[in-house]
Amino acid sequence: MKVTVMGASGRIGTRLVESLRQAGAEVVLASPTFGVNSVTREGLRTSLTGANAVIDVTNAASFGDNSALEFFRTSTRNLLAASADAGVGHYLALSIVGTPRLVENDYFRAKMVQENLIKAARRPYTLVHSTQFFEFISGVIDMAAGDDGIRLPSASVQPIAADDVAEVLTQLALEPPANDTVEIAGPEQFPLDEIARMLVAANEDMRPVITDETARYYGVELNDDTLLPLHLAHVGPIRFEDWLNQSMAS
Repeated sequence: MKVTVMGASGRIGTRLVESLRQAGAEVVLASPTFGVNSVTREGLRTSLTGANAVIDVTNAASFGDNSALEFFRTSTRNLLAASADAGVGHYLALSIVGTPRLVENDYFRAKMVQENLIKAARRPYTLVHSTQFFEFISGVIDMAAGDDGIRLPSASVQPIAADDVAEVLTQLALEPPANDTVEIAGPEQFPLDEIARMLVAANEDMRPVITDETARYYGVELNDDTLLPLHLAHVGPIRFEDWLNQSMAS
């Protein structure tokens, strides 16, 4: 089986390439690093020739402005068109649990546009909604940091290891298209403020984590279930404490 990984040089992409290879797939590495650009279409057609599936794990360079919308709209349109021309039989794309509930933020609104384009293309697809990666929690902490400490609400999260995300994407790529959205998450739920305290303590960061229910998550007010999967189909096995211990040791 031949699989094109669009975004192969990113956090998930590098793990995904290795996971697919271990599963016996022939993998085409596609990203600007490898001369393939889904926005300019450079190398796009060649990267998809003969592919059975394409996995879109591209990401916008900016999280908080309108450039994300332009990126996902242009990139997804180009990828869908090139995939159809090449006869690719399965289009997989990685998105985020809670996206429809987070569209006050420009980035999540852009991801919603990406998802709608894929659904409207009438091509065989699988959308994968993932909860936040363990590796992303440090970014949440940086976003919430202020002069008096780190302010976060106690809304629940069920984060997942990036390695587990890659494993699920590999599994789904080897299966028929779901033509639906599949949600994935880690094995444990935490209050967002509490998991931040665990990571801050592990890094010997002296800043206090302050529970503030009015604190916003990238500009969005959270309910307790905003960041949780609604219909959990896949649970990654890696626990946060095990991931944390391994990351601290490396």
